[in-house]
Amino acid sequence: MKHFLLSLFFVEFLLRASTASTFSDSDFHQDGDYLIGGLFNLHAVGSSYHHHRPEAINCSQFQLMRFSVEEVNNSSTLLPNVSLGYEIFDHCSQSHNFPDIFQFMSVNGMIRPWAKAGESSVIAVVGPFTSSQTWSVAPLLMMDLIPVVSYASTSSDFSEQSKFPAFLRTIPPNKDTIEAIFNVLQHFDWRWVAFLNGDNDFGIDGLELFRKKIYETDICLAYSKGLGDNPDYKQIFNQIEAQNVHIIIVFAPKIYAEALINSAIQLNVTNKVWIADDGWSLDKKLPKMKGIHNIGTILGVSQPLVTIAGFNDFILTSKGPPVCGVQHRLCNQVCNCRGFSAEQVSTEDPLFSFPVYSAVYAIAHALHNTLQCGTGRCNNNITAYPHKGEKDWRTHSLLSSLFQVPDSYCSPECPVGYAKKQSGIHKCCFTCVICQNGTYINTTEDPYTCKACSDTEWSPEGSTRCNLRLVEYVPFTDPAALGLMVISGLLVVLTLAVCVLFAFHYNTPVVRSAGGSMCFLILGCLSLSSISVFFYFGKPSVAFCIFRFLPFLLFYTVCVSCFVVRSFQIVCIFKIAAKFPKLQSWWMKYHGQWVVISVAFVIQALLLLIGYSSDPPKPHNETFWYLDKIILGCDINLKATSTSVIFLLTLCILCFIFSYMGKDLPKNYNEAKSITFCLMLLILTWVIFATEYMLYHGRHIVTLNALAVLFSLYLFIFWYFLPKCYIIMFQPDKNTQQYFQGLIQSYTKTISQ
Repeated sequence: MKHFLLSLFFVEFLLRASTASTFSDSDFHQDGDYLIGGLFNLHAVGSSYHHHRPEAINCSQFQLMRFSVEEVNNSSTLLPNVSLGYEIFDHCSQSHNFPDIFQFMSVNGMIRPWAKAGESSVIAVVGPFTSSQTWSVAPLLMMDLIPVVSYASTSSDFSEQSKFPAFLRTIPPNKDTIEAIFNVLQHFDWRWVAFLNGDNDFGIDGLELFRKKIYETDICLAYSKGLGDNPDYKQIFNQIEAQNVHIIIVFAPKIYAEALINSAIQLNVTNKVWIADDGWSLDKKLPKMKGIHNIGTILGVSQPLVTIAGFNDFILTSKGPPVCGVQHRLCNQVCNCRGFSAEQVSTEDPLFSFPVYSAVYAIAHALHNTLQCGTGRCNNNITAYPHKGEKDWRTHSLLSSLFQVPDSYCSPECPVGYAKKQSGIHKCCFTCVICQNGTYINTTEDPYTCKACSDTEWSPEGSTRCNLRLVEYVPFTDPAALGLMVISGLLVVLTLAVCVLFAFHYNTPVVRSAGGSMCFLILGCLSLSSISVFFYFGKPSVAFCIFRFLPFLLFYTVCVSCFVVRSFQIVCIFKIAAKFPKLQSWWMKYHGQWVVISVAFVIQALLLLIGYSSDPPKPHNETFWYLDKIILGCDINLKATSTSVIFLLTLCILCFIFSYMGKDLPKNYNEAKSITFCLMLLILTWVIFATEYMLYHGRHIVTLNALAVLFSLYLFIFWYFLPKCYIIMFQPDKNTQQYFQGLIQSYTKTISQ
C-alpha cells in the first residue's frame, strides 16, 4: 500500500506539472458543467511512422463523440440547462497512456487517494477500443466507480458485475458473437472447423467461449491457432489443409484479419469459407484486395448498421481540420487527420459509429435521470457523481447472408442404417459400420450403437427400425393338417375293421399265430397312438404340447412290447423249445408275455410321469432360423424325455433282434419276417424325419412329424395285419390246422437233418 500511494503522489506531481498552464479548447477538449472522458485509437503504435508520430488510422469515432456531445447540448429536452464537455485522448498505447487515466481520476489536476468515491474530473469515460486496453483502464476507474461505457470491448470478463460494477457497453459481448457464429455452423450443418483467434484478450476469450459452446454438440474444433504480430501463415494453412478443413473462423482484430486474408491470397488458398467476427466483417479494405475472390466465400457476423442523422453535415461544416498540437497539450492529444476528407471520416469503420453515439447518449440519459430533468430545466441543486450513472440498452448480432453451401466434415455422414465408430480423439472423425440383421440404429438417440430388436421383432441389415415378425403355425384349417387328420381317422376305422374280422375268425390258425388276443391290444394301442396327430396342429399350448408326444410314446411302447413278445415267442417255438423245454413251460405257465407287456407299460408310464413333472413340454417361439418369422412350436427338454425315448428305442432293438433270428422260418410262416420288415421301415421313417428336421425349420416341420407318426402306425397295419386279413378272406385253405402243422413238421425235419 505504501508503494502504491507513493506512485500516486508521483503521478499527481506529473499531472500538476503537465496541466499548470491554462489550456485553450481544441478538438480534444471542451468545457462543460460535466465532463465526459474519451479514449480512442486514432493512431497505432507499431505501424508506419509519419513525422515521427504513428500514422492516423481512425478519425471517425473521435469525431462521433464530439458530434454526439454537441447534439446533446443542443437538445432542449435531454439536458436543457446543463452542458456537457469532454476530454479526449488518443489511447494508442497501453504502456504510454496511463497519464490519461490519472487525468480522469484527478480533481483540479491532483489525485487524492483519500478522497471520497466519485470525486474526479470526469463523470464517465467512453472507451477504450480493445478488450486488452479496457483491462488496463477499467480496474483503475472502478476504484472511484467512474462508469466506463465501452463501444468496442467485447470480452466476456467484463460482464462480471462483482469485478466491474461500473462497466457497461453498447456493443454485443463476445458471447453473442460466438452464439451467432454457432448458429451459422448449425444452419449449414458444418461440423469440422478451424478457429484462428487474435493472440490477445479478445481472441483468447472468443476461443474459450467457442470451445464451451460446441461442447457436447456435433461440431468439432479440428484446428486452432493464435495470431500474433508475425505468425507463420504458410504453416498455419498447411496444417489446415492436412486436417481437410474447409470452414475457417477468424476471431481477431481487423489488422490481424487483413494480414491473414492477404497471406491466404499470396499462398493461393482456395475454396474455403471464412467466418468473420463483427470486428472485421465490414472491413472496406478486403473487397479491394487483388485476388480476394479466389480464397472462397467470406461470411460476416455483424450488427445492423444505423445511419446517424446529421453526422455528415457536422463533418462537412467543421471549420477546417481538427485543432491539433495546441501548446502544452499532452502528446496523445495531437493528430494528423488533415489527409482525410469529410466523406472518408463519416464512412470510416461504420460498425462502431452507433456504439460510440449510444455511449454518449447513455451517459446523457443517466444524467437526465440523476438531475431529475423535466420540462425546460434540470435540478441545479443536485450534483451528479460518476457512481450514480445508469446502464442503458444493448444491440444484437444478425446473420449477414446466405449462399451456396459447401460441405465441412472430418468424415462424411454415415449412410442410413450405419453406426458411427469414432476414430481418434474427435467425435467428428469416424468410420461407418453397417448394423447387422436383427439390429437397428436410431441416430437421434445414439448414432454410435446398433441396438438389438426384441424377440418379437426383426430387421434386415442396415435398418433404422424393427419390424414385427410374422407369427406362423399350422392351423387346423390347413389342407395338410386336414388331410393328416382324415388319414388318422381312417386308421381308427381300419383298426376297428381288422378287430371285427379277427373277432369272427378268432379261433383260426392265422389269428392265433398273429398273437390271438394280443392283436386286439396292438390294434387298440395303434388307434390310441393316433390321438397325438390331432395335437400337432393349431396354436400350441401346454396341454397341446403334452398330448403331442405323450399318447404316442406311451401306447406305441405297448405296441412295440407286444411285438417284442411275439417275436420272442416265434423264435422260442421253433428254436428254443427243443433245447430249453423248461423255459417254454415256465413262459406258458405264468403268462410271460403279459408280464413283459405290463412291466414295459408301467416303466414307460413312470418315465413319462417323472419327466413331464420335472419339465413338461411347453410352447416355444422359434426365432433363430428365420429373421422375419416366429415359428410357434413346442420346446422339449431332452434330459427330461430322453429316458422314455431311449426305453422305446431299446424295445425296438430287442424286437428287431428277435424277429431277425426268425428270418429262416418257413416261407409261408412269415410273422417274424413281417415284423422285421416293419421295423426296418420304422427306422427308415425316423431317419428321414431326423434329416428333414435338421435341414428344414419352417412351420410345416410339425406336419412332417405328424406324418412320421402316422407312417409308424400304418406300417404294422399294412405289413403285419392286412396280409393276414387277406389270407382269412381270400386264401381260407391256408387258414387251417393241417396246413400250419405241415409247415411246422417240415421245418422240424429240416432242423434235425
